[in-house]
Amino acid sequence: MNKKRKNLSNRKNRVKNKITTSFRDEFIEHQGATVTYIVLRALIILVLISSILNKKYENTLLCILALIQFSLPTIIEKHLHITIPSTLEIIVLVFIFAAFILGEIAEFYVYITGWDTILHTTNGFLCGAIGLSLFDLLNDTEKIEFKLSPFYLVLCAFCFSMTVGILWEFFEFSQDMFWGKDMQKDTIIHTINSVALLPGGAITSINNIHHVVIDGVPLKIDGYLDIGLIDTMKDLFVNFIGAVVFSVYGYFYEKAKGQKNTWVEKLMPTQMDEQRIKELNELKKEKERLKQINDEKKKRRNKYKNKQRH
Repeated sequence: MNKKRKNLSNRKNRVKNKITTSFRDEFIEHQGATVTYIVLRALIILVLISSILNKKYENTLLCILALIQFSLPTIIEKHLHITIPSTLEIIVLVFIFAAFILGEIAEFYVYITGWDTILHTTNGFLCGAIGLSLFDLLNDTEKIEFKLSPFYLVLCAFCFSMTVGILWEFFEFSQDMFWGKDMQKDTIIHTINSVALLPGGAITSINNIHHVVIDGVPLKIDGYLDIGLIDTMKDLFVNFIGAVVFSVYGYFYEKAKGQKNTWVEKLMPTQMDEQRIKELNELKKEKERLKQINDEKKKRRNKYKNKQRH
């Protein structure tokens, strides 16, 4: 009985050592991304606890969404066997934290001029990288007859980035329309041009607007309030700039592919090699073995307790 227990314990230690070694190697290989993940995740959890204690349920939901998105890179790597470069992972994690925690909860969108513009520009750039990598993976696979020239690859990446930007604006618009939010920020303007002010559809211009009265109540702003249109177009425009900038670099990266390393490679997810996939599958099996050993140990313990009772 003691010998069997000792063998079980030795087996468990061997499995634990293999899993620990694997995690240590993973940490060394992606040290920057791992440290960034741990620090930012800890900060989000602290904000989450604070939001729950202060009964700020909207902030609580934002924290939960941020934590879910933090897990996506790991899920993609494990289940789709795609390697995400540490540089890209760090940028994505910082972007999520800047958008959800700093932007929405800490209200950087309100207090810091240009915060929204910076994030939308970064989004256009990042989505361009992700789009190019997706089409690049399809282009390189042997299972699918899908071969595009560098120009058409970056064109697809550009369209992917712009589509993501448009879908986000749809989301902001729906939040404002159906939930009474103000995600499409208003802009104070001093001139309006409209065909709705006069019968017949003639364009009417009103200039030098400084005072506006609604139902007898004067607005305490110096001008007329544009409801989200300028903000939306500005967001799409800077998204466009980010997408174009990456598309230019992406084109030269594709042209020189295999000849020299560029910084673009640090933003490009790639298909895992067979050795890495094999290592992940072995790690999964080791975890299953450890669970099986723990279950066996638990059964023996329960069996021993039942005997003691009788």
